[in-house]
Amino acid sequence: MKAKELDNKFDEGKSVLEHFDLSKAWRPNQEHKRVNVDFPLWMIQSLDKEAKRLGVPRQSIIKIWLAERLRESANL
Repeated sequence: MKAKELDNKFDEGKSVLEHFDLSKAWRPNQEHKRVNVDFPLWMIQSLDKEAKRLGVPRQSIIKIWLAERLRESANL
């Protein structure tokens, strides 16, 4: 299929996924790497309290807050 045909099919709202091999798909800069960080007990308790309030795991709070801070720093 030519790119123009694929574009037209997509623009018409039809699925184009069958034309791609998603088993090899990846998102740049989205790879995961495990890190270990030691936090003081008071921080863990505060993180757990906020995570419980929001109904999400502690790890989610840490990721969200770090991402927000990194975005803020990038915009300075």
